[in-house]
Amino acid sequence: MTHMQTAQPQQDVPSDIEGSGQSSASGTHGAERAGVRAADGADPFGRAGRRTAGSRGRGLHGQVVQQLGQMIVSGDIGADRPLVPEDIGEAFEVSRTVVRESLRVLEAKGLVSARPNVGTRVRPVSDWSLFDPDVVAWRAHGPQREDQRRELSELRWMIEPLAARLAAEHGQGDVQQRLRDVSVMMAQAVAKGDAEGFSRADAEFHALLLDAAGNQMLKHLAEIVSAALQASGVPLTGCEGFGNASLVLHVRIAEAVAAGHSAEAGMAMRQLLSAHPEAEPAVPAPREH
Repeated sequence: MTHMQTAQPQQDVPSDIEGSGQSSASGTHGAERAGVRAADGADPFGRAGRRTAGSRGRGLHGQVVQQLGQMIVSGDIGADRPLVPEDIGEAFEVSRTVVRESLRVLEAKGLVSARPNVGTRVRPVSDWSLFDPDVVAWRAHGPQREDQRRELSELRWMIEPLAARLAAEHGQGDVQQRLRDVSVMMAQAVAKGDAEGFSRADAEFHALLLDAAGNQMLKHLAEIVSAALQASGVPLTGCEGFGNASLVLHVRIAEAVAAGHSAEAGMAMRQLLSAHPEAEPAVPAPREH
């Protein structure tokens, strides 16, 4: 699904964060007043401050969102922990306005919640917007990295075989011919050793199948999963490889779709997605804000 577009980050949403979570304690470190401690007993805000100092190019707002988000996702700040704006501002050396807007962004991503008389607290993983581009990137660099890759790959293995079956059932002549044409392009690329050309044809092949499936909701979900996989560093080519073995499976899918053999089309797609599972992709750096 290399044709998919990268999802856009969510926009800030209003909340009652301003003034929430204030602490009456004084004379102690901000993180201690907030009750926020890492698993090893260290001060996570202290670590965040040091990391932020080395990345001043992000801008104040972006730094706070990035560092707090990473600490929450990594578990440095655990679920249901309070986040006191004054302590965050002191740790990051930013204004209360910057802290407030940063917490609003994190609330939009489902990482924190703000309630009157309770304050701002970290939410459990089950409440996170797991398809949000930032959350995906943070998980890709945290202890949940492998779980996220597995979950996204499993979703893809559910979506694309279904799309292949639906494409075969709908029997659109123009799409069937185009799939054959793209298969020829892939064969030519393999013969020339043109991996880039093969990748472009592969992207078109999967895009055609999703269009031919005739299910807009399925296509939209596929785009979200594809963008999340890309942010996680997982290869998005259909076979995670380049060569005759992949070409044969693409041809089988195209022929099955043309013949209206939905079960065969779905089976060939599952085989294609399962090829070379040992591939170890590189994870890109988190996005800058």
